[in-house]
Amino acid sequence: MSKLYVLVGVPGSGKSTWVHNQKWVDECVYVSTDEFVEDYAKECNLTYSEVFQDYMPRAVELMVERVLWAKALGKDIIWDQTSTTIKTRAKKLRMLPDYYAIAVVFKTPQSAELQRRLTSRPGKIIPQDVVDSMTLQLINEPPSIEEGFKEIWYAE
Repeated sequence: MSKLYVLVGVPGSGKSTWVHNQKWVDECVYVSTDEFVEDYAKECNLTYSEVFQDYMPRAVELMVERVLWAKALGKDIIWDQTSTTIKTRAKKLRMLPDYYAIAVVFKTPQSAELQRRLTSRPGKIIPQDVVDSMTLQLINEPPSIEEGFKEIWYAE
């Protein structure tokens, strides 16, 4: 059975860094809207923040195409988005009902550390109210087995 790893955490919580530090993920298909937005921004000689609003719908389409391609091949998938609500996680689980779904949960760093991480990304500005909203969503709606996950991991 193919596996789906849904990364769950606010921006700056370490999701992408965690993926890049795992040797076993090389056989998985990695999907993230950020990847597409960043590539598009480079092509346009602009920043992530400058293209985000207009390009995000296309980035989502490209990400879904990659998910469907991976599904057709029976590949394990790592889905790197914030996924801080039950609703956003449910969309992913509905797309891949035959997958063994694992939520990989990332702790929200202390405020000063989170700010340091977020400001260390040149050209990628995430408004504080957005980060605060996602933090609250994750506190109120943590991933659960009842959602359809087979396992819940807590990343260190």
